[in-house]
Amino acid sequence: MDDADPLLAALADPARWRLVRLLAERPRPVGVLAQLAEARQPQTTKHLQTLERAGVVTSQRSGQRRVYALRPGPLRDLAAALGRLADTAEEAGGSRETYERYGLSLASERLAAEEPGWADDRSFRFHRSLTGGPEAVWRHLTETALLTHWWTPDDLRVSELVFEARPGGRILLEYRDAEDTEGTDPAAGRGEGVVDTAHPGERLAYRLSPRLPDGSPAFTAHVDFDLRPADTGTGSGTDLDVRYRITDSTVDSADFIAGIEIGFGQSLDKLVTAVGAAHGTTPPAARTEGKQAQP
Repeated sequence: MDDADPLLAALADPARWRLVRLLAERPRPVGVLAQLAEARQPQTTKHLQTLERAGVVTSQRSGQRRVYALRPGPLRDLAAALGRLADTAEEAGGSRETYERYGLSLASERLAAEEPGWADDRSFRFHRSLTGGPEAVWRHLTETALLTHWWTPDDLRVSELVFEARPGGRILLEYRDAEDTEGTDPAAGRGEGVVDTAHPGERLAYRLSPRLPDGSPAFTAHVDFDLRPADTGTGSGTDLDVRYRITDSTVDSADFIAGIEIGFGQSLDKLVTAVGAAHGTTPPAARTEGKQAQP
């Protein structure tokens, strides 16, 4: 759209847009355009010169008059460019669909968040089949260098991470927009927690509390990963079952809870891809159960 910037700037002025509409009907001289636009002629001439520099109108002298005409081509090109932008925004899947799904969930959760504890004991369940064995999956669940590749929803990146994979070990996770490489935008999320159970290759459980803007916990997430060996037909694999349960929910936690099913599901999809890439295999299609169990 960079080539269209001068044209967009020229058309953004209501007075110039009025002249474009008049010229769409037929070529007209400056004096007539000024009368029809109810503007002074010198001002009208300046607007027409701006439109001519932008390439949307052309002019020629006829005796004592200068007559202007509209050039349809640039407008058609602009319309096509705008149409392509609209088509891109309407494409199924991707970030826009996630944005709209989150918006629907957000409206519902905000209505439900009437008092503290409103979401306590709500749970989400996820299942993924991975091509790597339990030991490989365990490394991706517990080693910070590997966690950074998957432990965020789409379009975000890990900006700070501490994960001590032992009972009582500290957890700190902060993530930002993937394109915010300089940290100029506020963090998209930050959580602090502690590891409860760490049985290598078998089970990992931890508590993690997302932080509100004032630094207080929004709620406590009790996350339990259960790993089981599986035969993929082409080698060792892992069936991963995850339970995500909420306690200590505050009224202000609605914005966070609204994104759990989408965001955590996306993270697990990235885990499947990361493990598959590490083993040089194409990961199986990810499946999210993500069903909510209401208290």
